[in-house]
Amino acid sequence: MSISIQTNVTSLMAQENLSTNQVFESQTIQRLTSGFRINSSGDDAAGLAVANQYRADIAELTQGVQNASNGLTQLQIVDGGVNNISHMLDRMKTLAAESASGTFTGDRSTLNTEYQKLIGEITRQASNINLNLGGTFNANLSVYIGGGRTSNQAGSTQVTVDLSGTASAVDAASLGLGSTSVIGGGTDFTNNLVANLNDSNALFNKTAGVGSTDFTIQYADASGAIQTKSVSVAASAGGETGAQFVSDLNSAITGAGISGIAAQIGANGKLQFTGGSVLQVSVVDTNLTGGTEPVTTATSLLNGGNYQTVPGAWVTFGAGETQTLTVSAGGTNYAINLTNANGDTIGHTLTAVNTALANSGVFAVQTDATHIALESAKTFTLATADSSGAGSLFNTAAGAQAVSAPTTSATSTGNALNAITAINAAVGALGLVQGKVGTGENSLNYAIQLAQSQIASFSGAQSSIRDADVAAEAANLSKSQVLAQASVAALVQANAMPQAVLALLKG
Repeated sequence: MSISIQTNVTSLMAQENLSTNQVFESQTIQRLTSGFRINSSGDDAAGLAVANQYRADIAELTQGVQNASNGLTQLQIVDGGVNNISHMLDRMKTLAAESASGTFTGDRSTLNTEYQKLIGEITRQASNINLNLGGTFNANLSVYIGGGRTSNQAGSTQVTVDLSGTASAVDAASLGLGSTSVIGGGTDFTNNLVANLNDSNALFNKTAGVGSTDFTIQYADASGAIQTKSVSVAASAGGETGAQFVSDLNSAITGAGISGIAAQIGANGKLQFTGGSVLQVSVVDTNLTGGTEPVTTATSLLNGGNYQTVPGAWVTFGAGETQTLTVSAGGTNYAINLTNANGDTIGHTLTAVNTALANSGVFAVQTDATHIALESAKTFTLATADSSGAGSLFNTAAGAQAVSAPTTSATSTGNALNAITAINAAVGALGLVQGKVGTGENSLNYAIQLAQSQIASFSGAQSSIRDADVAAEAANLSKSQVLAQASVAALVQANAMPQAVLALLKG
């Protein structure tokens, strides 16, 4: 190797190594102080890209866990509200069961007052938890969790809880309870246009102190014989409320020796009569000289709790005119032959029909001056034969005649029994909603567990790529410091080498 003054190659090599060692030392210090192996793209571009994806996934999943936790909290609030509604259904069923007993001697209106308040409270609480029909949570809810990267994984990033539609709403109307009641059932008078008897501002049976409202009640007594009795409620100078009038009417019914029959105010505010033995009630005479009447038209009613025929128009049977009726009840046929001898008056016709139907449980009742109907607490059929001559009853055409089914709510326990059926259905519907909410809660819990597992796994993967190996970097720091010191010492020696040229010149 030649000796040169112009170019000190050895010094240049020492400088190069010193610079490299200084960069190495600086990089090592940066890794130790930052904790990352990759501090810039130049450190590991490919590794940084992968680590950044993991970091983005971790950020997404972390928020997803928060979303799921918030969703779980909301579902727990809904769950608590639905459970409370379930307890209210229990109370409603208790009230309905109490009213459904034929031996109940209390006031069904009192039971119904609490029952109706519970219906309102169910709707209020359903709205409060936003699970009423059209409420915020009455929808197909989705909670974004994350964890999927490609388009075909989009469904795996969300947890859905379907609480949409009427089937998932828990307000009273959606549960089928809105129109139910446990008030004692009864049959309304036809065309009764009276104001609401529950109106506390209205007074009824009001006159100058004279007059009365009179009723004729037909019913079957314990032996099955038809009884007809009249009851009256005397007017009062100041008038009385609807509830007071009904109370006076029931006292008059009891005083007349009629058992098992009662008047009441129906859910629509109209006067009703109920009782398994009621056949017909009519307002035969209203002698009020002024004021408001509890029944505005002098009409009659059949008890809606029985099977009934449409009232048939009675006409006089002339000489030689006949009609044959056949009633089938309890597996027995009862033949009724009407002639001018037993059907010359409507009263005689009633007697003839009821005599032929003795022990059948079917009764003929006079619904007004010219009409007769058949009625029974059990099923029966009616058929007519050709009528010989002009005289006919129920229908001029021969063949089977329509018999309508009873209105179950017309009995004292009918509304309560219907309410029990509706509550049973509501309990089932509510259980399905609770199942959906519970499934949603479990799904969110599972999603949280998976997301937390993924966060841990992605964090570990990111750490293995980006985090610094402190032990290795500490060794590298020691190494770089030694090399830097050695480079400085070597540079000093290299810089001193040109002085050797002076030795040659001195000679």
